[in-house]
Amino acid sequence: MIKAIIVDDEPLALDVLETYIEQMPGIELVARCENAFEANTALQTQDVDLMFLDIQMPQMTGLEFLKSLEKSPSVIFTTAYSEYAVEGFDLNIVDYLLKPISLERFMKAVNKASEKLVTTNDQASSDGEEFFFVKADKKLVKINFNEILYIEGLKDYVIIKKDVGRVITLQTMKSLEAKLPSSRFMRIHRSYIINLNQIKAIVGNMVEVIEKGQTKHIPIGKNYREGLLEVINENRL
Repeated sequence: MIKAIIVDDEPLALDVLETYIEQMPGIELVARCENAFEANTALQTQDVDLMFLDIQMPQMTGLEFLKSLEKSPSVIFTTAYSEYAVEGFDLNIVDYLLKPISLERFMKAVNKASEKLVTTNDQASSDGEEFFFVKADKKLVKINFNEILYIEGLKDYVIIKKDVGRVITLQTMKSLEAKLPSSRFMRIHRSYIINLNQIKAIVGNMVEVIEKGQTKHIPIGKNYREGLLEVINENRL
């Protein structure tokens, strides 16, 4: 669930964004702020993933506020002025919404933010975390490395088979493989990635894992067999 705040000095603009957020699954509004000072308090007291930030506000503009933050959540600017777009993107914002904001354009911006959050979580997982997030069923789903049995690719979708249940996400095997620690996961077939810790045996051109109490045989592709055997030989007594 994406936790969001909206920052705008116009009550009507706050109402519009709040209504849009209520209509979208996977995103939760945790604070409405009328100025940068209220937003700063919200960031200090709430876990915030995404901030909808107006630019023209009294006392401190959205640009000034964003520049003042040592660490900020993902930001989508919401403004009636197009001339700040270049400066906004120089600050690595996710998107730039011009008022009046349509629901369609709002949804597109939120989807972009969601993809960025997935990427950020994936990078964190490769730096020593024990989990990552994927987008599935219109939300971000947490996947722990140690609960994955294997991953199966089906065209543009992948199925993550877990100890209990499965998760289906829209992405390629190549993109998902890049998110997994190579010390624990290995591509053994064009359509399969295996959790090396879940291998029970290798019989011929098949890897055996235990799924729902039953032995599951996963094929080893000809182009992947040598690499798998190298890993097995390195860990063989």
